Amino acid sequence: MRILLVEDDHAIATSLQHTLQLEGFEVCWVDTAEAALAAGPADVVLLDVTLPDLSGFEVCRRLRSREVDCVAAMGIVMLTARGDEVDRVLGLELGADDYIVKPFSVRELVARVRAVARRVGGVRGGAPDEAAPQVLGPLSVDRVGRRIHLDGQELDLTAKEFDLLAYLAEVPGKVHTRQHLLTELWDPHWYGPTKTVDVHVASIRRKLGDAAWIEAVRGVGFRFEVPGEHEEQLATAGDAAIQ
Repeated sequence: MRILLVEDDHAIATSLQHTLQLEGFEVCWVDTAEAALAAGPADVVLLDVTLPDLSGFEVCRRLRSREVDCVAAMGIVMLTARGDEVDRVLGLELGADDYIVKPFSVRELVARVRAVARRVGGVRGGAPDEAAPQVLGPLSVDRVGRRIHLDGQELDLTAKEFDLLAYLAEVPGKVHTRQHLLTELWDPHWYGPTKTVDVHVASIRRKLGDAAWIEAVRGVGFRFEVPGEHEEQLATAGDAAIQ
């Protein structure tokens, strides 16, 4: 995954670049708004608000205004020492996906980068095409718009519930351990109880109206299934065998 790091403080940028590379990211570092706007496509942009030539807010606005698919699909995480609510709101309204106030922990930054990348399709790993909703029986998962519909009705999900359901639905039938889900969706260095996954799964099941959508695998974790689909496949296979 390619990260464009836009930071004019060379000490901070050098440290971030080194750390992100150790985490397996490809990092391109620039220190001006002009260079950021001229850079090639990236999966995630880490964008400092205070730059020598233009505000990071303006860079964010210009990136989002471009009518180029590879740019529109970028995740943008703004980095700033300005933690005022009005600044955070402005950044998000201009198209930022997340907003991190300095100082921050590297662990938190990496976790947020991965989360943003998943939302915008930067990390695919065999996942369905992010440009179009994934249709699973009566369920429709729109990862770009971050909306999930069941029988045409939009589900009222929290941000974390959406992330969890969309992640499980990427590959129906695949079993994910609780620890894997915590690492991918919460924190790559999660050391707390794993029951938080169960709590979110229980809430999602209630909103889906059928626990069969997310099956618990005893002693392991969870897998996503379309209710009734497995039985239909067995019935079809049985009919074929009879013929």
